[in-house]
Amino acid sequence: MSKNITIPFLTEDGEEIQFYIMEQTMIGGVNYLLVTEDLEDEDAEVMMMKENPDSDGEFASYEFVEDDDELNAISKVFSELMEDVDIEILYD
Repeated sequence: MSKNITIPFLTEDGEEIQFYIMEQTMIGGVNYLLVTEDLEDEDAEVMMMKENPDSDGEFASYEFVEDDDELNAISKVFSELMEDVDIEILYD
């Protein structure tokens, strides 16, 4: 993505974090985002989020992709879309 577009994310503690959207893609009707807190650090941690639209389709919330199979599949797609970025999955 060419612009520095951010989305706010509210933590469980009520803290708001701004994530920069690095890339997005639609797979199987689901919108996925590759986000980071720091665009300047080439070793910055990136996260994958998926969109959850409300029942009216007007508003969306985002959640982190946590399912290992889904995470592996989506990371391969983002790796292909962003050839200059190496994505390494770190499991908790």
